[in-house]
Amino acid sequence: MLRRKQQENKLSIEQLRQAYANGETMPEEVVRNIIQRAEEDAGMNIWITPPRMERIRPYLDRLSALDSSAMPLWGIPFAIKDNIDWAGVPTTAACPDYQYVPNEHATVVARLLAAGAVPVGKTNLDQFATGLVGVRSPYGETHNALNPELISGGSSSGSAVAVARGHAAFSLGTDTAGSGRVPAALNGIVGFKPSLGAWPTTGVVPACASLDCVTVFATCLEDAFDVDKVVRGFDEADPWSRSVPSPSPALPSRLLLPKETLRFYGPYAKEYERAWQTTVERLGELGIPIQYVETNLFEQAADLLYGGPFVEERWAGLGAFIEAHPGSVLPVTKHVLRPEEKSPYDGVSVFKAIHSLQAIKRETGKLLKDAVLIMPTSGGTWTREQVRNDPVRTNTEMGRYTNHCNLLDLSGVAVPSMEAAGNVPFGITMFALARNEGYAIGAAERFGGSPPGRLQTPSPNHTLVAVCGLHMRGLPLEKQMLECKARFLREDKTASKYALYKLSTVPSKPGLVKQEQGGSSIDLEVWEMPLESFGAFAASIPAPLGIGRVELQDGTEVPGFVCEAYAAADAVDVTSLGGWRALH
Repeated sequence: MLRRKQQENKLSIEQLRQAYANGETMPEEVVRNIIQRAEEDAGMNIWITPPRMERIRPYLDRLSALDSSAMPLWGIPFAIKDNIDWAGVPTTAACPDYQYVPNEHATVVARLLAAGAVPVGKTNLDQFATGLVGVRSPYGETHNALNPELISGGSSSGSAVAVARGHAAFSLGTDTAGSGRVPAALNGIVGFKPSLGAWPTTGVVPACASLDCVTVFATCLEDAFDVDKVVRGFDEADPWSRSVPSPSPALPSRLLLPKETLRFYGPYAKEYERAWQTTVERLGELGIPIQYVETNLFEQAADLLYGGPFVEERWAGLGAFIEAHPGSVLPVTKHVLRPEEKSPYDGVSVFKAIHSLQAIKRETGKLLKDAVLIMPTSGGTWTREQVRNDPVRTNTEMGRYTNHCNLLDLSGVAVPSMEAAGNVPFGITMFALARNEGYAIGAAERFGGSPPGRLQTPSPNHTLVAVCGLHMRGLPLEKQMLECKARFLREDKTASKYALYKLSTVPSKPGLVKQEQGGSSIDLEVWEMPLESFGAFAASIPAPLGIGRVELQDGTEVPGFVCEAYAAADAVDVTSLGGWRALH
C-alpha cells in the first residue's frame, strides 16, 4: 500500500508540462498539493524550511509574466538541500548555530529560477553533508520514503525523500562521497552526479571544496537530464568550475563488472546479493559486451578519502567554526571531521596521497576509456536504530561502492533496478570518465527506467508490453509477468483516446477500449518481455481481452492489453478514475 501511494504521488517534469499545456492543472494547484503532502509527512523530517505558500508565492506570481514556451522548467517545483543558498531563506547545513541568510542565490538555483522553476523549500541533510545515512541531523532523522524503519541515506536525505514522496518534481543535492547516489538507491529514484566542476558550486557550503558536486534527484532519467541542460556551464565566480560539454547518450563498447565476489551487509544482505545477481543477468541481456575486472583500484581510491589526509579538507573548511562554537555540532560529525585531537597528517603525507591518487587516475583512465563501470549503489541498508547504535561502521559500509567516484573525477548515474525485498529497493550506478558522461547515460537508458519517448526499442530478443490492470506491479497477476521473465521499465499513459471498463468477470478485470472520438488518457506500465515467453503469454489471455497495439501519450504504439468493444455493453465505465490502481 505504501509503495502504491508513493507511485501515485510522484511528480515528473514531463507530466507537469503536459498537464499545464492541456489546462488540467496550474502551478499554484500543484504547489498547494505539495504543501498538503509535506504537512501530512511532517513526522518524516524531510524539511528544514518546509513548503509554505508565503515563501513560494513570489515565484508563482512571476510565472504569468514569463513565456512558458521559452522556459524549459516553467512552473516545475523543486527542492533545495539546505547547504545550498536560496536568497532570503536561511541556510543551516543542519547546524542551527551555523545558520545565515544569504543575499544571493547559489548559481545552480539562479539558473533554475531563470528557466522558470519554482523553489518550494530547503531539505534536511546529514550535518555539514558529512554522512551517508540520513540520521545525523538535529532537525530529526529523515525517514525512508518506503520503509520508515530503514535509513533514507545521506547526506542528501531530505532531497531524495522529497522527490520520492511527491513533494517536488526534482531536487538538488550534493555529493562528495556518494551523497547524491546512495539516497536515490534507498528511495527508489534516479540520482545524477555530473563530473567535477560541470555544475557550479558557488553558494554551496563546502564539505570538500575540491571534490564537491551539486546533484539532482528525479523520478526518471529524462527529468534529471532536463535539469542538467539548464544548470550545466562554466561559472567565473567558482574557482572549481570548468567547461564540461553537455553529454549526449551513447552506448559504451564494454560494461565493466567486478570480478571478485562483492560484500553485502545489513539486515537485507542476502536479498541485496540476490538482487545484484539478478541485475547482472539483466545487464547481460543489453547487447553490450561485459568484461569482469578487478576493482581493487577503486577500493584504493576510496580508502584515500577517509583513510588518508584528504579528510583534512573537511576540517579546512569547517574547523574554524567548530573550534569557535564548541558543542554546536553533533559528536559524530566532529568525530568524522577530526577523530583525534590533532591531525595525524603532515605535508609529506598529503603529497604522498596526491601522488598515489594520480597513479590510480591514470590506470582508471585506461580502464574506462570506452567503458562504463557498474556497481551496486550500496551493498545494503540499515535500520535507523542500527545506525544509532553503531554510527561510524554502518556509515562506512554505505560508502563501499561510492567513495571512489569524485576522487577519480567520474560521473555517476544511479538508477533503480528492482526490489530486493518488499519496500526495499536495490539500485546500481553507472560510472564513466568525465569526458565520457554520455556512456553512463546511454547505458542507464538501455538498462531501463527511461521515460516516455526516450527508449521505445526493447533489448535484443525482447518486446515491450503495456499493461493496465492486474499485471501491474503489486497487483495479483504481477507474478505472471515475473514468471515470463519480464521486467518493469516505466510508468506511462495512453494517448487521450481510450475508455476503461470494469468487466463483469471474476475477478474483475479492466477492459481498455480505443474510442473513435473523445476518450481519456489511462495510466499503465510498460514492461519488457523475452520473445520466447511472449507467444505463450499472449495465447493465455482469455477473451474479450487480448494483445493489440496501444497508443501511448507521446504517439508511439507498443504491444499491450486491449479489449474487444462488445464487452463494454455490460461493463462499468471507470474511465474517470484514470487507471485501474484507483480501484485497489
